[in-house]
Parts: sequence; C-alpha cells; structure tokens
Amino acid sequence: MEDPVSEIPNVIRLLTHSPPSEQEKTVEQFFTTNAAFTHPFCRVCSFPGSRWFLLKIFQWYKIMSPRIETDIHSIAFDEQNLKLYVTLSQIFSIWIVPFHVSPVTLTTVLTLTTGQDGASQSLPNGEKRLYYIARQDDLYSTSEWIKFLIPHIGHWLVMIGQLFATIFCVMGVFVLYPVMWLEEKKVIPDRFLKKGNLVYNIERKIPEMKKGK
Repeated sequence: MEDPVSEIPNVIRLLTHSPPSEQEKTVEQFFTTNAAFTHPFCRVCSFPGSRWFLLKIFQWYKIMSPRIETDIHSIAFDEQNLKLYVTLSQIFSIWIVPFHVSPVTLTTVLTLTTGQDGASQSLPNGEKRLYYIARQDDLYSTSEWIKFLIPHIGHWLVMIGQLFATIFCVMGVFVLYPVMWLEEKKVIPDRFLKKGNLVYNIERKIPEMKKGK
C-alpha cells in the first residue's frame, strides 16, 4: 500500500467480499510472508511462511459465512510507530446454523512494515514507499465476541454481568475506603506495596510492556 488510510477499506473489502482466488491474491499482495494474526478464537504466530495459515483462516471465515457485511467507521494511522487502526462493524452469519446472526463492532490494529519479508527496507531515490501488513490484531470487547457463541442474547448476558461488576466496584470502595485514605497519605505505594504486589515486583514486567506484548 502506498497510502494505508485510503487503501485499507478496499483491502478489507477484498478480504471479506471476494471469491477465494481474489482473496488469496489480496493476502499475498498486502501481507508479509511471515505475517502474524490474533483473534479471540485463533492465533497465527510469526514465522517464515506463516502467511499461508493466515490465508486459511480468512478462507474458513468465508466458508462459515459466505456473505459478510462490513461498515468502516474510522481509520487512524500512527506513521511514527507504523500502526494502522480501523474501527468497523460487520455482520457474520454461520449459514448452516439456523438464525445465527452476529452483528459485531471491533477495532483492528494493523502493524505495518516496508518490506514484504517482514523487515523494513530503505527507500531508493525516486521510489514510493510501500507498506505491508506484518501483523493483524482483531480486538473485540467481551460484549461483542460473545455474539459469535451466543447470538441474539449473549451481549445482554455480558451486560448484566458488567452491571453487577459495577455495583461490586461501588461496594468495594466503601468497604475498602481505608486503602484510599492510605493512598491519599502517600503510605501506599510510597512506603508500603512499593513492588505493587505483596510478593511480586511488577517492575519485572516493564520490559515486556514496552515491547507491546
């Protein structure tokens, strides 16, 4: 892609609305050979030739739901970090399961690179920079991905659980108000719980956090 923001809607359309031959060409054209993929229900790690497995996931997606409707709401490109964010809604229906219809909203995070083998490449004079998708992360909230498993009522069950969790938070604040008082007095975490946990130092996870894992 020369312009990810303007071109990604067509890439998504080709992946979700095209026949298998066009779908395969799209994956080969826009994804790196070692592309990675994460979804609430499946994962492809990055390794040489991993793109083939990613293609099979897209193909299986279309086998389960030959017709998929999509609507893109917003696109944002973090050029410095090579991250493309796409928020969209889609209607997914497993055709063999009667009344299975899943209208969901998700945010797809695409990690881009300038080399089709997954490594960034320098740009020769006079040539335009091309971006390839090195990783795709499909992010669904709990109330959205549950619709795949329990259509029609799944999101209501999750919402009820979330409302109970909210009530629990309110009750917890009143019951454990002394902890807030200790924080206000800078006893926590300045003098007590410096590690963030009774037995584990959370600073050990900072390098992992900075890697974005």
